[in-house]
Amino acid sequence: MNVRIEKSWNAHLSDEWIKPYFKELTDFVRSEYSATTVYPAPGRIFAAFDSCPFDDVKVVILGQDPYHGPGQANGLCFSVNPGVQLPRSLVNIFKEVLDDTGHNLGSDGDLSRWAHQGVLLLNSTLTVRAGQAASHAGHGWEIFTDSVIEHLQKERDNLVFILWGAYAARKGQFIDRQRHLVLTSAHPSPLSAARGFFGNHHFTRANSYLIEHGKTPIEW
Repeated sequence: MNVRIEKSWNAHLSDEWIKPYFKELTDFVRSEYSATTVYPAPGRIFAAFDSCPFDDVKVVILGQDPYHGPGQANGLCFSVNPGVQLPRSLVNIFKEVLDDTGHNLGSDGDLSRWAHQGVLLLNSTLTVRAGQAASHAGHGWEIFTDSVIEHLQKERDNLVFILWGAYAARKGQFIDRQRHLVLTSAHPSPLSAARGFFGNHHFTRANSYLIEHGKTPIEW
């Protein structure tokens, strides 16, 4: 199967394209785009990979599924395009960045500036039906993104995995903590941010680890 994805990721993930689950997933996603409104735009499904080649990854931030409101999802977890009102979780992420690093990110929610520095902004499920959160869960995306994490944690060293919320923590249980830094906390959602997301210092902790291992820190 010919999958349009950044070439280094294609090299590492090519075995996935021939597995039965991926054929079923592809058929499902195509039928959804044909029948209803699905986010993100088809050309942005693999934007996280296209923006951050395999060997450039330094940090992985794991989300659950894309934003399901009009004009929000752009293929990078937690990110929205310039000019789009910040979703509440992203408002809280920016607040923690400010409190943790002193960097005021303003109202531009496009996180591609992080991706281009080596932050893989990975949703567990890469597509969603408009207005229906988690509507594409359970159709194979989770198997695919588990494979992504597995390749990274086995083939790269000294990465930072940032897992916010119980779902992300469960998905990252198999990551080798001796080989990588795994940071967990409550999710930035307004429902949970005050219960451990605020004050987690994940941004400075990630940078300290990168510097310790001879890598350039992220300009959050």
